[in-house]
Amino acid sequence: MSAERILEGLARRDPVALARAITLVENQRDGFERVLSHAHGQLGRAGARRVGITGPPGAGKSTLTDALIQRFRSRRLSVGVVAVDPTSPFTGGALLGDRIRMESVSVDPDVFIRSMATRGAQGGLATTTEEVADLLEAFGFDRVLIESVGVGQTELDIARAAETTVLVLVPESGDGIQALKAGVMEVADIYVVNKSDRPGADKLRQEIEVMLGLRRGNAFRHVRPHHGPGLSDRPTVPPSDSWEPPVLGTVASTGAGVDELLAALDRHTVYLQASGQLAARRRQRLAARTRAVLERGVRRWLHEGMRVDELVARRLDEVTDGRKSPYDVAGEILDQMKAGTAGEENR
Repeated sequence: MSAERILEGLARRDPVALARAITLVENQRDGFERVLSHAHGQLGRAGARRVGITGPPGAGKSTLTDALIQRFRSRRLSVGVVAVDPTSPFTGGALLGDRIRMESVSVDPDVFIRSMATRGAQGGLATTTEEVADLLEAFGFDRVLIESVGVGQTELDIARAAETTVLVLVPESGDGIQALKAGVMEVADIYVVNKSDRPGADKLRQEIEVMLGLRRGNAFRHVRPHHGPGLSDRPTVPPSDSWEPPVLGTVASTGAGVDELLAALDRHTVYLQASGQLAARRRQRLAARTRAVLERGVRRWLHEGMRVDELVARRLDEVTDGRKSPYDVAGEILDQMKAGTAGEENR
C-alpha cells in the first residue's frame, strides 16, 4: 500500500491502514517520513497520555498492562499498546510473547496491540518505538501504553518516550534493586511491586521507599531524633510542588492493587499539568526526536550519498598493514566530504 493510500485509510480511522503505516515506519520504506509528518499534526490532543511500563524480565509487565487496559476500557478510553519483545535470533522478528499474554483484550475494537522487535536496540525499546507511539496517538487512542523489553541499569529510553514511567519489580528482585538503582530506578515516576502476595514483597517495598527517601534526603523522617538537639529542625519534607513517587503493591493476575495504580497515574497526570512538566516533557521529547531524525538522515546520506563504506574499503589495506590509522582515514574522508569531493571520487 502506498503512503497516499495509507494516509487516506488513517483519515478514515481504518485499523488496517494503521497496521500498514506501522510496518512502513518500522521498515523505513519509501514514504514513511511523509506519514510521520502527517501524524505529527494530530499529536497533542487534550486527554491523550503515554504511559511507559518497564522492569526486569519476569516482573509481570504484560499481565499488568493487560489489567490496566481493562481498567481504561471500563472508563471508555481507547488504548493503543506498543509491546517491545526480544528479537528472534532466527527470524529477526518479535517473539510475540506480550501479545499472547494480552489475548483477553486483543479482540476489543478499541484496543490495538502491536508487538515490535528490538532489532538490536539496547535501550529497552526498538529504534522506531516512539514513532509508532506517535501513529497510535495520532490515530486517536486516548491512552498509549509502551511496554519495554526487560531492562537493566542503563536502558532508559522508556523515560524519554512517555509522560509517566512505571517501574515494575517483584519480590524476587531482592538485591537486584542495587544494580538497578543507578539507572532506571532513578527515572521512574511510579514503582510497583507486582506479585506482592509472595514472601518478601513488604520488605522490597520498604527498601524502595528508603532508597527514594535517601535521594530526597528524608529517608528516616519517621525516626525520632536521638543524637542531640537541632536534628529535628532539619528539613525532612520535600517541596509541595515536587512529585513523590509512590511505591505500590499489585497482583496483576488477580487485579489486586491495579485500581490504586490507576489512581496514581491520574495523580501524576494532574501533577504534570499543574507543574508545567507535561508541556516541558513533550518539548524535550520533540527536541530529542528532531535530533534523532537529523542523525538518521545524516547516516543515510553518509552511507548512500557519500558511499562511505566504499571509501573505507579502499583504504582498509593501508589500515591493516599499519601505513595509516583509522583516525587518519576517517580524517581524510571527513575532509573530502567538507570539500564536496568524496562523491566525485567514487564516480
